[in-house]
Amino acid sequence: MLEILKAILFGLVEGITEWLPISSTGHMILLNEFIKLNVTDEFYKLFEVVIQLGAILAVVIVYFKTIWPFGFGKDQKARLNTWNLWGKILVACIPAAIIGLLFDDWLDEHLYNSVVVSLMLIVYGIAFLVIESKKIGKGTTTQLNDITYKQALGIGGFQLLSLIPGTSRSGATIIGGLVLGLKRSVAAEFTFFLAIPVMAGASLLKLVKYILDVGVVFSTNELLILAVGCLVAFIVSLFIIKFLINYIRKHDFKAFGWYRIALGIIVLLYFLIIK
Repeated sequence: MLEILKAILFGLVEGITEWLPISSTGHMILLNEFIKLNVTDEFYKLFEVVIQLGAILAVVIVYFKTIWPFGFGKDQKARLNTWNLWGKILVACIPAAIIGLLFDDWLDEHLYNSVVVSLMLIVYGIAFLVIESKKIGKGTTTQLNDITYKQALGIGGFQLLSLIPGTSRSGATIIGGLVLGLKRSVAAEFTFFLAIPVMAGASLLKLVKYILDVGVVFSTNELLILAVGCLVAFIVSLFIIKFLINYIRKHDFKAFGWYRIALGIIVLLYFLIIK
């Protein structure tokens, strides 16, 4: 029961931090420091990635009408727009997919540490403050269909930055969208859609590596922890996605910037001084 309660907490943190531009990795590192699941290191590495599948499913549910090309009274033009949107999503995924596949192990070995995470929290927190102070984010691209393939590829380039732990995938792509002329809400929604192939691919990659290293056998406890974590992440994500879209229609990203800076300083001080 205790491990299930821990899984619920991890799912809660994942569901909140995956979509807000505040770095799920930074929060997971802190949470794992104080509340450890009673599992092997190999299983935990798998868990913290696969738990994202619950968050992905939330995006699919919330935006199913937008991303599904058939039904819902869509005419030929609407279906074409949907396929066009998927084309842009896939183009934006190309840079991170190539680099991620080639350097996944190296990135985990050399960059997955508290110092890098805390510095990235601070750096991109400052970036949000700078962007908002210069009034970037009121761009001319006000609809998803208006995003060009050039903008999509550019956002994909910014997504490369999220391969560095602590950057925040949503934070990097939202910043990229704002810099490239997307309206805040459009940048956020496109970020949600990018998560579907990116996070599904990352989960599959981790699962394959786990199976090759450990095998396909999961204990009942491990399966239950995975299921509970994914379910909680899914439920929480449903609310957070809607919250973020409603929030940024009336507010900017400064609050997230200040939060990132504060959390980055806390993480840095804890691991360098206190621990």
